[in-house]
Amino acid sequence: MDESISKPVNVTPQQQELIAFRVGRQEFCIDVMKVREIRCWAVATVLPRAPRYVRGVINLRGAVLPIVDLAARLGLPGSEPTARNVIIVVQIAQQQIGLLVDAVSDILTADEKSIQPAPDVASELVRSFVKGLLPVDGRMISLISLDLVLPTELQEAA
Repeated sequence: MDESISKPVNVTPQQQELIAFRVGRQEFCIDVMKVREIRCWAVATVLPRAPRYVRGVINLRGAVLPIVDLAARLGLPGSEPTARNVIIVVQIAQQQIGLLVDAVSDILTADEKSIQPAPDVASELVRSFVKGLLPVDGRMISLISLDLVLPTELQEAA
């Protein structure tokens, strides 16, 4: 395993903890401090005229929680959710949203030096979502910028 990325033990100020998850065949990670909870898939109530990546809403302890299909939002092939899928509840600005993913795989600790920039060959859309790449055990895990998962107008409306 890369020495700059390992299981969390004692996190220093130069390091950050990340939660890794799968969407299709891709691996992604986000800052663990943005995660509020991880819960099993629940059928969402569809919202009329919502973007195709918004699966709908669920009731989370009396609050309406929008569910974003992360595969669809990232332009990856989607699939019909099953009991094996999970929802990662995250805080984006003043709002909580649920991210539909295939599975949570790991918690990583990374220092800033281990995060590599997205390559120049990536499209502008990819670079807007992906803050960097982490090499872990021969794999590349994309670090996602959660601030861009929902467009500004949807963040304000939700």
